[in-house]
Amino acid sequence: MNPLWYGLLGFVIFCLGCLSVFGNSVVIWVFTSTKTLRSPANMLVVNLALSDFLMMANMSPPMVHSCYHGTWMLGPTYCEYYALVGSLSGCISIWTMVWITLDRYNVIVKGVAATPLTNKGAFARNIFSWLSALIWCVSPLYGWNRYVPEGNMTACGTDYLTDDWLSHSYLYAYTFWVYLFPFFIIVYCYTYIVSAVFAHEKGMRDQAKKMGVKSLRNEEAQKTSAECRLAKVALVTVSLWFTAWTPYCVINVTGMWDKTKITPLFTIWGSL
Repeated sequence: MNPLWYGLLGFVIFCLGCLSVFGNSVVIWVFTSTKTLRSPANMLVVNLALSDFLMMANMSPPMVHSCYHGTWMLGPTYCEYYALVGSLSGCISIWTMVWITLDRYNVIVKGVAATPLTNKGAFARNIFSWLSALIWCVSPLYGWNRYVPEGNMTACGTDYLTDDWLSHSYLYAYTFWVYLFPFFIIVYCYTYIVSAVFAHEKGMRDQAKKMGVKSLRNEEAQKTSAECRLAKVALVTVSLWFTAWTPYCVINVTGMWDKTKITPLFTIWGSL
């Protein structure tokens, strides 16, 4: 690639790494040191912050180092470790977001009929995220696909260029598990969450009209109604999730279907 791309990529990854490591450290420290925040739902938030912290703390320094040299300088063994940590923490983050979404769905859509999330339930969900991610991400080390340097030579990931059924089967199965299936769950849940809040807000407005008052909410709450807040949360969450993980999906599928489109510059966008 043009050396300018390596410089820009290294600078961006350095900034994102500093922000992520600091930000997620603060989240973990605040949520674990404040007793009032130690709720089952927040256990999921801490797990998300932990997986994101591990990803950037382990992956941004080697990538900045590789951008500085213009190629991967840390050897094949560390390349496998690098890709393993990235894949593992990414999978954990995605499934933790699924559990957070399902918890919101349970509370908002089901309401009083919902079974509340317990500490044991939150812990079990976190364990599931870690164990399932570990099984998927260790598989390439034992022959089901493999971890190799990416085309830009600044990071390592799964092998999408080898043409054999075994390698492709892993990518298809893994893409379904960490992208398509979670994305379907998140979109499905947020669709019903927003619909439930809209219905609730409409019911409150109708009740206020019957009582002859302008609103049942106080003046402060009117400024940011629940339906607006939740609609924004749903939109931002699903959009950022889709934006963050779609490049990897596109690169993997393109590598299997049309290798002529795979260039060093094209492979930047996944890790970025």
